[in-house]
Amino acid sequence: MAVRASSDVPDWITPMLAKPDGGRLRAGAEWAYEYKLDGYRACMQIAPDGTTVLTSRNGIDFTHEFADLTGVLAPALDGRAAVLDGEIVVYNDAGQIDFGLLQERRGRYQTHRSSPRRDEHFDDVPVRFLAFDLLQLGTTSLLRQPYEERRGLLAGLEMPDPYRISVVRQFTFTELAADRRTPQDLLDHVAATGHEGLVAKRLSAPYVPGKRPDYWCKHALIQTTEVIICGWRPGQNRLSGSLGGLLLGGHDPDSGDLVYIGDVGTGFSEAERARLLAQLEELEQRRHPFATTPPREDTVRAHWVMPELVGEVVYRQFTRGAGRLRHTAWRGLRDDRAPGEVRAPRARERVAAETAPAPTRRTAAARKRSSASTPAAATAAAATAAAATAAIGKKIPVQAGNRRLTLSNLDKPLYPDGFTKGEVINYYSRIADVLLPHLAGRPVTFIRFPDGVGGQQFFEKNVPNGAPDWLPTVRLPSTGSRSGRGDGEIEYALLEELAALVWAANMAALELHVPQWRVNADGGRLPPDLLVFDLDPGPGTSIVHCARVAERLRDVLCDDGLTPYAKTSGSKGMQLYAAIDTDDPAAPSAYAKKLAQRLAQETPDSVTAVMAKNQRTNRVFIDWSQNNPAKTTVAPYSLRGRDHPTVSTPLTWNEVETCRHASQLVFTADEVLDRVDDHGDLLLNLFEKRVPLP
Repeated sequence: MAVRASSDVPDWITPMLAKPDGGRLRAGAEWAYEYKLDGYRACMQIAPDGTTVLTSRNGIDFTHEFADLTGVLAPALDGRAAVLDGEIVVYNDAGQIDFGLLQERRGRYQTHRSSPRRDEHFDDVPVRFLAFDLLQLGTTSLLRQPYEERRGLLAGLEMPDPYRISVVRQFTFTELAADRRTPQDLLDHVAATGHEGLVAKRLSAPYVPGKRPDYWCKHALIQTTEVIICGWRPGQNRLSGSLGGLLLGGHDPDSGDLVYIGDVGTGFSEAERARLLAQLEELEQRRHPFATTPPREDTVRAHWVMPELVGEVVYRQFTRGAGRLRHTAWRGLRDDRAPGEVRAPRARERVAAETAPAPTRRTAAARKRSSASTPAAATAAAATAAAATAAIGKKIPVQAGNRRLTLSNLDKPLYPDGFTKGEVINYYSRIADVLLPHLAGRPVTFIRFPDGVGGQQFFEKNVPNGAPDWLPTVRLPSTGSRSGRGDGEIEYALLEELAALVWAANMAALELHVPQWRVNADGGRLPPDLLVFDLDPGPGTSIVHCARVAERLRDVLCDDGLTPYAKTSGSKGMQLYAAIDTDDPAAPSAYAKKLAQRLAQETPDSVTAVMAKNQRTNRVFIDWSQNNPAKTTVAPYSLRGRDHPTVSTPLTWNEVETCRHASQLVFTADEVLDRVDDHGDLLLNLFEKRVPLP
């Protein structure tokens, strides 16, 4: 617990915690927003004489470690006591809060605190206290006061030294609306500037110490979790003689048992590997500490330790069945957390809901696009499809929206890894709510795999015989040498509702491809509304190289007033989209070609704008021709016909910028469902940023 430096120092107040918002950023006039900070949560307790105590979230005295922050606020208090809630952070040279630098500073502090240099101030890594709440002023407790009033009093305190203490900026919903901005606009800014996310706070809420009520809801742009270090593996090859990785645990949220939740082997600096190894060797024990023995294949060469150290990892997914963290990276030790606090993440459950009506017209003229998708329809079909996946038999009736469909061969593997047709239908049902808006009004070209990936595959533009009579279609002139109907026209399907997606998935139409234009209600072709760059890695390159080219393209497009969005192709490459207005169907290709040639001229050794295969070795091909009205691009959230059920996945720019290994930008169906749960549709605002093509 915190050590009292003066009898007049106010008591420590256990911090109120923020609740995850489930991927839905709160909105409305009753909410305000603050940056989600990436440091050490701390309570600053100040006595009338200026004596200051800093206490961590779990009651550890931080005062000596962060002595530079003590006494700073006293001049603004005029002899009054105060208790502030906030975060201790470190900034990097780019002006971004950097948790890694804070961890390095802490490692140095722990190394030197028992040495003759224990008064070292670490001036080369200055810290800052970012205050976001005022819990006591003078002798008055403010815990029962509304957050809006506490925040007003905090903002009224003059910050004598803003380099060492300042107030976190706040944005109210009403202020954003007055500026013609939305919470999502703010979140986009947060992502672009490298912050961790937002915390939405209810203006009328009191402060409830030690609780996690709905008053504060955090919306993280990355997933992090606290973990207990339960073991380690020695390094190999380059890391021989050092720490290779950590074996992680957490307490089961239901039983409280300590359970194995996976490992982490990346994200460590060399110095941190050495420091951790020294600490872990002192904690070594013969047996694992878990309630149940972990799988043997996960514990080869393991050294077990007493479960006393808490750390933090970034992760991409927590698997439902095995309960394992996937795609982890180390963030650092959390000395401000106790092992008993650490809970294993919960795999998200998707709950069935009631169905909703959907349109029942065949022609494009009579479509009602606003009914294309509802969360209720998507989750209901997900439940029926999931049940069908487990059913035995050749034909299974299911309900999708208000349609009754018959599905077949649901247990048939369509991917080499065993992913079945039933699982394909299940995925498309669950992703429908975010996928359908990207298909609305766009003629769909299917790539079907009736015998599964590895068997025969074929493109299908024309609606196949036996299609349901409620499926909307549109007839358009053929742009190829063969129409398939013999009359110069192709009859395309329009996937406007959940049942249409389920129908297509039942045909083993794994891939859905669409053009950069839509059709109107009368079936006429509209001008292009999307600009696309397809980045294709040639031999000797990967999506990592595509990411570097994507960053350059982004900067050029932004300079031209466009707002680019990135997604994976689901295969080896990446695509950039920007919403545009143009009356000339040929203009997007011409503009894209000019930019592609410009980048190729600037860096001919790494980029090519030439389609010839022999020009692509060690280069990324910028395929500008995807903007030709006759071309199609794989739709966002479409599966791909590869060895695994990978998906064309929308990305944040932070993910693009930090990509250093190809595996970082490979997402399977299950992972994409989790991403949508966490972040919603990352392309949701694409068409809100629509501007004339330069």
